[in-house]
Amino acid sequence: MNWDRVQGQWKQLKGKIKTKWGKLTDDDLDVIAGQKDQLIGKIQERYGLKKDEAQKQVEEWNATLADENAAQTEAERNRGMRRAG
Repeated sequence: MNWDRVQGQWKQLKGKIKTKWGKLTDDDLDVIAGQKDQLIGKIQERYGLKKDEAQKQVEEWNATLADENAAQTEAERNRGMRRAG
């Protein structure tokens, strides 16, 4: 998923972010407000990671969002085909 979409869906994604990185607080997420660099920095701070490791985690998480989105789109398309048939 491109990061502009992450920013646009930030409020909806907060739960998934807290599931992945439970040490981030609601206040942290409010301050981050969808900014990728701030998310990486806050993960570094809370988990004591190097920047490249925090960045890798964020990119992997973002890739899972893209996979989930693609699967959801495929499922919706399949439901539409069943209704049309």
